[in-house]
Amino acid sequence: MKYQKKPVVIEAFKWTADQEQSEDPEWIIKAIKNGTVTFINKETSDVKLVIKTLEGNHIANRGDYIIQGVHGELYPCKPDIFEETYEKVEEK
Repeated sequence: MKYQKKPVVIEAFKWTADQEQSEDPEWIIKAIKNGTVTFINKETSDVKLVIKTLEGNHIANRGDYIIQGVHGELYPCKPDIFEETYEKVEEK
């Protein structure tokens, strides 16, 4: 059997790991404040984002996309996979 993903609109942003990243959505700021998202190697060039999930911790590297899924879950996605899987939706 073959299956196809249903069309679903998600929210996401590209994590640059820059202190001044201006496009951080409110949901990632909230996740950082409540401890769902933390950092390792903070203030170094090797900084990583740690996203706590029910399946364990997921690590995001500089340049990865951070996705908020349909149920509010957060997870990282490599840029090449993200660009193959998603396309930008015009907001109404």
